[in-house]
Amino acid sequence: MVATALTIAGSDSGGGAGIQADLKTFSALGVYGASVITAVTAQNTCAVTDVHPIPNATVAAQIAAVLGDIRVDAIKIGMLGDASLIETVAQALSEYEGPIVLDPVMVAKSGARLLPDAARAALIAHLLPRADLLTPNLPEAAALLDCDAAQNDTEMQEQGARLRHMGAKAVLMKGGHAQGATCTDWLIAEEVIRLDAPRIATCNTHGTGCTLSSAIAAGLAQRQTLPDAVKRAHGWLHHAILAADTLEIGQGHGPVHHFHEVWK
Repeated sequence: MVATALTIAGSDSGGGAGIQADLKTFSALGVYGASVITAVTAQNTCAVTDVHPIPNATVAAQIAAVLGDIRVDAIKIGMLGDASLIETVAQALSEYEGPIVLDPVMVAKSGARLLPDAARAALIAHLLPRADLLTPNLPEAAALLDCDAAQNDTEMQEQGARLRHMGAKAVLMKGGHAQGATCTDWLIAEEVIRLDAPRIATCNTHGTGCTLSSAIAAGLAQRQTLPDAVKRAHGWLHHAILAADTLEIGQGHGPVHHFHEVWK
């Protein structure tokens, strides 16, 4: 029986991030994907020009429809726009017992916070305790902890441990926003694991956070252990970024190549 995964996130009309990136990732890794759309955005590789939130009741109805019919082996949660939607999603998932990967999309590339304080508090109160894995980048971890972004490996590990103490069962601290020739992620769980990859010189990295979290969810859906799912996703994303420049999509920050193992 094929593994199945559900993504709860916004739609990216440019196809590089959000629901579209998640479903491409699930398919590329051999997992059937279902989706719950929380917002419709007008965006491309250059900018987001409009956002239309989906009503909370419709989001809850989508979740109920999927879980009421389809066996869901893992769930990935992406950006949720406000506190009421966070609470709606948490309630809709109250009886779900499978693994949940939470990607806390909280900080724009400009550095601006995308979630108001009430939504941050709701995320911590209602979804962090449900997360089998939290996948923040450095600005997002800092926003959750209300502190400065980690500047080195020691601070990354310390912040990951603090986020675990706040309720997440495990935390993947992503080092993409750091500097240096090597990009280092830290999996903070029962065992602490360091994951290194050469930093790739490319502007085509749109959707990397969505893609990584959904790749991990795919591994969990296939009943991989968390360390194995994270390691596979980390290596797979590295090659998707390496192949990104071959796509030549758009005039701004293009997407990674989700199907780099299938077609070139």
